[in-house]
Parts: sequence; C-alpha cells; structure tokens
Amino acid sequence: MEPVIALVGQPNVGKSTLFNYLTRTRDALVADYPGLTRDRQYGRGKVGPRPYIVVDTGGIAGAPDGVEVGMQQQAMRAVEEADVILFLVDARSGVSAGDEQLADILRRLGKPLYLVVNKVDGLDKAVAAAEFHLLGLGEPWPIAASHGRGVPALMDAVLAPFEAAEAEAASAAEDDDRLKVAVVGRPNVGKSTLVNRLLGEERVLVYDMPGTTRDSVFIPFDKDGECYTLIDTAGVRRRSQVREAIEKFSVIKTLQAIEAANVVIMVVDAREGITEQDATLVGHVLEAGRAMVLAVNKWDGLEPAQKEQVKRLLDVKLAFLDFARTHYISALHGSGVGLLLESVRKAYDAATRKLATPMLNEILQDAVAAHAPPMVRGRRIKLRYAHQGGQNPPIIVIHGNQTERVPDAYRRYLVNVFRRELDLHGTPVRIEFRSGENPYEGRRNTLTPRQIARRRRLMRFAKQGR
Repeated sequence: MEPVIALVGQPNVGKSTLFNYLTRTRDALVADYPGLTRDRQYGRGKVGPRPYIVVDTGGIAGAPDGVEVGMQQQAMRAVEEADVILFLVDARSGVSAGDEQLADILRRLGKPLYLVVNKVDGLDKAVAAAEFHLLGLGEPWPIAASHGRGVPALMDAVLAPFEAAEAEAASAAEDDDRLKVAVVGRPNVGKSTLVNRLLGEERVLVYDMPGTTRDSVFIPFDKDGECYTLIDTAGVRRRSQVREAIEKFSVIKTLQAIEAANVVIMVVDAREGITEQDATLVGHVLEAGRAMVLAVNKWDGLEPAQKEQVKRLLDVKLAFLDFARTHYISALHGSGVGLLLESVRKAYDAATRKLATPMLNEILQDAVAAHAPPMVRGRRIKLRYAHQGGQNPPIIVIHGNQTERVPDAYRRYLVNVFRRELDLHGTPVRIEFRSGENPYEGRRNTLTPRQIARRRRLMRFAKQGR
C-alpha cells in the first residue's frame, strides 16, 4: 500500500504550500492568513521516487476554545493515520512555545518524524536551521516550499525506507496473477451487496447504514475459469460529513485500494442521482490511471422518466467517463450483474495490451492527415512518429516539433482516435508529447553585429541577382 505522509505544524508555516507542491495541484487553499485550512486535504504525491498519499492539516496553535480546537483534533487524527510525519516550522519566526509543545507530543508517538524548516529562501540555510536543533528531533531539513527548493531531496530521504517494501510487494504481485477489482463509491450505494452478489455468498457485512464498511476487504475468488480478488472499500463521503477518526481512516484505505487494483468498479446510486462526490471519486480513479467499469445500482423499480433523467445526468456530470462501459444493475436482486466481470476483463485486457509501433504510426499519420495540428506563431506543429510508453493505463508517446504547444483539444482528438482504432475501451489513454532537440539551440545571436550586417548585405545582393 502507498505510504501516508501527514503535514503537521502551527498555522501559517506553509503546510498547504508544500501540499500543493508535492501533489502538483492547487487543491489546498494558500494565503498568508493563519488557520485557513480547517480540515484535512488528501492528495497523491508526485515528487519523489515512488507514489504516496499526502495529508494536509489545519494548524495546531494550542488555542483552548473556538474553531482551533476542531482543527487540532483533525490534525492529530491525521497523525494517527500517517506512516510518516513532516513537522513544519517557520524559519523566519524561529522556535516558538507552540513548536516546543507540538514537538513533545509528536516525539512520544514513536512514528518516523522529519523536522522541516520552511521559508529559508533568502536566508542562510545552516543558520536558519541551527536554532531548531533545540527541539531535539534530529537534523532539520531546510526547504522553501513556495519554490520547491530542497523538497525533492527531502522526499528522497522520507521515501527511501519504503523502497525495499515496495520491491517485496512488486515481487509478490508478480507471483499473484489474480485480477484485482476494487469496488468503490459513496456510502450506502450498495458496494458490499454487489460484492456478495458477485461472490454468490454473504462474505461482507451488509447493513443499511452509511459507513458500515470501515476498512478495505480483500476477497479472492474464481469464476468461469478466471481468478479474481475483489476489494470492497469503505464509502468515501464529503469531508464535512466525515466526523469519526475511524471513518477518516477509511478514506485513506479507499485511495490505497484504488492504487492496488487493476480495474475499478465505480458504483453510483440511481435513486440519488449523480453527485459531486461521485465525480470527485471518479477523478481519483482517473488520476491513478485505473481501468474502470461504471455500475448504476438500484435500477430496478425506477420509472422510465427517472431512468432517462439518470442517463442525462451521466452524460452531463460524467461526460469524461465516456470510455467506460456502463451497466444498469440491481445488486440486491442480481439483474444486470452477470455481465460486470466480462466488462472488467475486457477493460483489463485493453489497459495491458501491447501496441505495435507500426500500427501506432499508421494511426497517427491518418489522424494528422484528417485533421492537422494547428499553426503556432506561423509554424505548423509537426507530429512525426509514435510508440508505446507504458501499460495500465496505455501510454502513447508522440515525437515531433513544438509538441509542448499542442492544445488540449487536439490531445483529446488524438486520444479519441487511438481509442477508437485500437478498441481501447474501459481504460484511460494517456498521450505524452516529446520534442526533438534543436541542433541550432544555443547558437543564436553568436555572430557579432558586423557579421550580422555583412550577412544581411549578401542576402540582399543575392535577391537582386548580383
């Protein structure tokens, strides 16, 4: 499973700024105002040698009452979830009484702990970090989160202990050829009922109460000669509705289950419609690059007009999921469930398919001939050749000139062409553009003004036929 890293510290020390840098997003609110983050924010880390989950927390100021008490409780729950703690302090403010109190609390937890001295930009790093040795938490790590200085080295050190465990897990995964299928969705949409229906027996607790499943449950089973492992996950709820520490922990487990799966069955409730939380959870699955099957549950008993309304909502709110096969099912009564695993297998086959380079190049040339890339600054973007760069999800690498200027609309056009021609349904398709090196790069403006003037005269004479 992906390690969980919690960002902890007093208000306004730069936790949200570091969160945004690590996740390469702007999901966390950032402003020079203490206490802006009041709940936990989850994201997938992209800086470092391996994937991980990072949790941003509200600051711990030690206030005896008010909203800060809830913020402190949220932060301490994040610490309970975490495998590693990054304790952020402010280099410009120096050691405070609050830092000393929090250091004492974190030291007693016995978890891997890194003291991160932020905001050292413009300061002498050694001098800025020296004062924080007083906290007794080992060697401080000076960084500037706003610019990312020192952050890659920090994450290399933080994640190094997990490299050996990852290698062992990869070896075990190679030995286990079962297709891992995670069943995810909001609470009470029928995930556990669906798992039991697929298994043909009551293996998972089912109760009409949101949050019944507190952890991810891995269940191996065989069907029609195929070997599967079903992963039943706890429901992911809106953050403001998640109160208990154990249920907060379930969010982490769900994100880890998505990462561990080969294919995700996304379950939505037809009677409640498509919500913002459904779209957010789908976004997590797409970010992980997992193949997906959409199961619209509780379909039985709906009036024709209600069914049409649900289909319209799917087209509007989950339009970006047009590659996934959709099944309208009743997990309770079993209608429509029989075809789910067939779609799961097809999605997995598409996600792991090997794509021949000659075929990719032929599709690329036909796509360019049918709809050429746009002009940029008077020059046409040229896409020359393509090859496969990875699987699960399929990655197609396209080489050419000015590829960094390819518009998003044209990227989507190419994705749709490759998906249609290669029948890559059920899986996201990623395209990476790479530009060839310019042999004249760095040679511009190397002539003296006299040489430039002479060259211009020669060109003018040549045009006049002299």
